[in-house]
Formats: sequence, structure tokens, C-alpha cells
Amino acid sequence: MVQRRIPKITDLAPLMKFKSPEFNAKKRRLDAALTINDLRAIAKKRTPKAAFDYTEGAAEAEISIKRARQAFEDIEFHPAILRDVSTVSTGWDVLGAPVAQPFGIAPTGFTRMMQTEGEIAGAHAAARAGIPFALSTMGTTSIEDVKAANPNGRNWFQLYMWKDRDRSMALVDRAAKAGYDTLLVTVDVPVAGARLRDQRNGFSIPPALTLGTVVNALPRPEWWINFLTTEPLSFASLDRWSGTVADLLDTMFDPTVDFEDLAWIKAQWPGKVVVKGVQNLEDAKRLVDLGVDGITLSNHGGRQLDRAPIPFHLLPQVAREIGAHTEVHLDTGIMSGADIVASVALGARFTMIGRAYLYGLMAGGEAGVDRTIAILSEQVARTMRLLGVNALEELNPAHVTQLARLQPVAAPLVAAADAAPARKTPVRKETVSVSAAVTGTPVRRAPKKATPAQ
Repeated sequence: MVQRRIPKITDLAPLMKFKSPEFNAKKRRLDAALTINDLRAIAKKRTPKAAFDYTEGAAEAEISIKRARQAFEDIEFHPAILRDVSTVSTGWDVLGAPVAQPFGIAPTGFTRMMQTEGEIAGAHAAARAGIPFALSTMGTTSIEDVKAANPNGRNWFQLYMWKDRDRSMALVDRAAKAGYDTLLVTVDVPVAGARLRDQRNGFSIPPALTLGTVVNALPRPEWWINFLTTEPLSFASLDRWSGTVADLLDTMFDPTVDFEDLAWIKAQWPGKVVVKGVQNLEDAKRLVDLGVDGITLSNHGGRQLDRAPIPFHLLPQVAREIGAHTEVHLDTGIMSGADIVASVALGARFTMIGRAYLYGLMAGGEAGVDRTIAILSEQVARTMRLLGVNALEELNPAHVTQLARLQPVAAPLVAAADAAPARKTPVRKETVSVSAAVTGTPVRRAPKKATPAQ
């Protein structure tokens, strides 16, 4: 029989530790965000549907982005025990200069449409964190203003080649004169992808005040007040545009750009050149022959070709084949520090965050971007400690197994090679077993979830 008694005040006093209230609403909601998904939920509540969907959405059925995120979930880490991990170093050199974290802020278009502080907030946050900030050709802040916001940090400029070549190269010249150290040449947008959310929302630049947008704005007055009372939306690369995003892209982007054009662009730029949007090994090898400083494995966040190769699946093979000759970077689907650590372990020198950055921006402006970076930085350091490593250089393919979910219909490559003469094999068929090829560890099939196939 349990004996009970009336508690004494002296017994209760140590238990009564109330937190002082936080009266700053922004700080309160950002402090409560523990993951990027938490920031995403806040962003969705605070941002009009058309603007949020522009960030959240992808091409057509949005299969590419779902697969990219699923690929990061379908891994198994292999930790080592009894290691001194009292200190960890999360930085190293990227493109010849130091970074404090193995990730940076990706170039994003129409950023002030998401939240009025836009690229300036991202540049300030990146400067404080010691990570690169990349400005998009379709950014909404000028090249010079971003440099002023991050005068001593790493600024990268992302280039889309337009049909008007002189105008494109004028942007490159401005970025070089402003002191940007890296040119990101995006090569996966010959035409605009079919972004159906934008079409269904009637998303335009600038946003149109229709009955639907007015109704959607009622619970989000702060966004509209900021939008209507701050500097009108303008672009880093053009004065104004009135129409849909897809029309803008198709009007401006040049579908004839080829490897010779890329070599010509490279010759005009005095700094480092990274080619973004690489999706197979053969193209990666051609870029090495061209002498680029880095490649970014990316399918544009799933916003161009739906059902495109999964960059994280391509990573081990591409890193093994060309990693000794040029830096391999990666984006698309990154939602946690564990995703970043897994990428580094499988051969990425650097990763970039796009949606994760914008979720923070929409959730709380510059402070929200700080929160994004803090969440990812904490997760990177914690994952490294739990794996038993002190520095990024210690991460290697033995730390990660990619679990197979999508399998090619064709027979395994080895059997096909035995049965037929040698022939050029599409790289995509190796992606599911790439971890085994690198580590010698059998690839395990991920358990199927009780959800509709993606």
C-alpha cells in the first residue's frame, strides 16, 4: 500500500520554475521552431498562397522533389563509438576559401515576393554565419546592394544565359566589378518547367489583386502591408516585368546554349566557375575537361524536368569519378543537417539550401534566416558527434548506406555486361546501387510505407 502525505511548500518550491514570458512575437515563434519543417509550417501560415506555393511547388506532378527528399530519408548512418567528440569542426575550404559550414544559401528568384526583406536578409545572415550567399539573375535586389549587405563575405552570382547575350554578360561584368568571387552558371533551364501551382494560382509578377488574392490576404495583413509600403518589386537583372513567371523565363532564356558557349562564358569571368544543374556522369566529365572549378548536382529543386535523376543518388558515382579533379556540390531536397552530413560523407564538398532558406525568410525575415542557419548548423554538429567524427575530412562513404527504394526495370548492370557486348549504359541505372559500389556495403531495401506511391 502506497503511503501518501500532503506535500510541503518546501517540496514544491524547487519544482516551480516558470519561464519568463517572451513578449516579442517573432522571437517567440522562431524559438519554437526546432526543425526546417517547423519553419515551413510558420511560413505557410504567414504567406499568401501564391507566394508560398511558388517556393513550395515544383514541376508537373512534383515527383522529382518528393523523390529527392525521400532519398535523404532512405539512408542508414554507421556511427563509431568511444571517440572523443568534445570538439567538432564544421568548416573547411570551398573553391579555395574558407566556409564555416558545408552549406550555403542557394540563388532564388523573386525573393522579395516571399518576404519583403528578401536577399538583403539572406546576405546579412550568411555574413554572420560565415557561409556563401548566392544571388540569382532573377533576384529582386541589385548586385551592388547585395555586395554592400555582405561586404566582407563570400558572394556568388548565378547566371542564366539569355537570348540577349550582351545583357547577360553585362551582369557578369557587374558582378566581377562588385567583387563576387564565384559564378554559378545554371544550365538546366533551356525552357521553363511546367509549374502547375503557379498556373493554377494565376501567379504573376507583380502579384495581381484579384478577389481570390484579397480573400487570401485577409488573415495575412502583415505580408501585404510590407509589400505595399516598401520599395516596389524590382529585379537584379531587369527593370520590370508584367506577366507570369513561365512567360518571363521562356521570353528571356536561350535554349541554344551549349558547351562552347559555356567555355566562352568561363573565359570572361576572372574568378571561380561552378556549373549548376548537372544530372549525369558524362556531362560532369565533359565539364572537368572544360576546366570548371566545380559542378553542382541538381535538378533545380524539381522545378524543371519532373522525374529527373535524384542528385543525392548520383553523388557517390560522380564524386568517385571526378572528385579528384573538381569540386562536387549538391542541392535539391535538403531539409536537415543530417542530409548535409550524408552528402559530405558520400563525396560532396558543399551543399546549397533554397527552400529551407526561404521557409526561414517567410517565417521571420532576417531573424528567420538566422534560425534556418542555426537549426542546420546544430544538426550538422550533432550528427557528426553521433557518428564519432571531429571534422568534415573524417566523413567518408563508410558512414552512410543508401537504401534502395526505386529500382530500374532492366537487369542489373553486371548481368547485362556478361550477356551482351559492351555498350554505353545510361548513368541512371546505377543510382540505386551506388553506395554499394563505393563502400562495398550491400544496399538494403527501404521498407515500404503505407502511403500512395510517389
